[in-house]
Amino acid sequence: MTETQPNQNRTLPDRDAPIGVFDSGVGGLTVVREIIRQIPNEKIIYFGDTARVPYGNKSQETVTRFSEQIVRFLRTFQVKTIVAACNTVSAYAMEALERDIDIPILGVVKPGAKTAVSATRNGRIGVIATEATIGSQIYTKYITELNQNVSIYGKACPLFVPLVEEGLLEDPVTDEIARRYLTELIDIDIDTLILGCTHYPLIRSTLGRIMGERVTLVNPAYETARKLRELLTGRNLLCETPPGLGSNRYQFYVSDKADKFVRFANSIIKYGILSAKTVNIETY
Repeated sequence: MTETQPNQNRTLPDRDAPIGVFDSGVGGLTVVREIIRQIPNEKIIYFGDTARVPYGNKSQETVTRFSEQIVRFLRTFQVKTIVAACNTVSAYAMEALERDIDIPILGVVKPGAKTAVSATRNGRIGVIATEATIGSQIYTKYITELNQNVSIYGKACPLFVPLVEEGLLEDPVTDEIARRYLTELIDIDIDTLILGCTHYPLIRSTLGRIMGERVTLVNPAYETARKLRELLTGRNLLCETPPGLGSNRYQFYVSDKADKFVRFANSIIKYGILSAKTVNIETY
């Protein structure tokens, strides 16, 4: 795949403008999938930072710098809003991003935290995520703001992202690692588990089987798409009619390995994604 520069001069009416979505790799496709399901008339520009994945073991300074580069790239499409479909970005970079741009930007942490507080029955909520997200205590902060009587138990699961990126969604190795990670949360008797990384819904069946039927799994990708619909509706930005034929309804960009991304994306979204274009994100 060759590098491409989008048309920076294109202008669109607000409602017709696309939504920008980005992630460190393929995990954000779970958010795209939910946006397509819940807000089917919207156009989407997706960027996956496949050259620099994972973000979960990087510093806050690095994650913020990467995120700012990606936001500058997405802004060249005159997007009407941006979804940071990455829990690590939501934990480390949202304050800087919100300060620097003049369009709405939505993370994935707050919607998931709110749903978990509503779902728990015994006040014991587990959070599985990358090391960065767990270390930031961002879920603990938001959940405690909503309900101080809830106990939050975080567990870093750093191997899940590379397993998902390699397509090992239904594999004995993934099953064994998941059991090792989740055992202590089962022993603590949590009744709600936040899948605190957008990669994790792709192994939801494995996680659900191990945790058991009494544990509610919270998928922030679903909750984020629902929150996005509310945001667009409230700002009169919701697109009410489907885009016309040939309008490049969904466009995908990556920083590396476009062919591999396309194969994986088609297995997740089932839309018939024909291509993804490679961008030198370091130039933004």
